[in-house]
Amino acid sequence: MLVLLKKIFFIATLNSALLFMLIVGIQNSSYKKKVNLFIGETINLPISFIIGISFITGSVAGSLITYNIKSTQR
Repeated sequence: MLVLLKKIFFIATLNSALLFMLIVGIQNSSYKKKVNLFIGETINLPISFIIGISFITGSVAGSLITYNIKSTQR
C-alpha cells in the first residue's frame, strides 16, 4: 500500500511540475488554433498548450496502465 501511495505521489508531482512549466512556457505564444471535438470546437488555444496537455495526459494514462498491469500479474 505504501508503494502505491509513493507512486501516485510521484506521478502527481511530476505531472504538476510539467503542467506548471507548460503554463509558464506558453506565456508569449501567439499562434493559436481550434481543436475539433465530437461535440464541437474549442476556443482558440496555443499549439504548445494542446501538445503539452496531450503529453501530460499520456504520461498519466501510461503510469496508471503500468500499475494496473503489474497489480493483475501478482
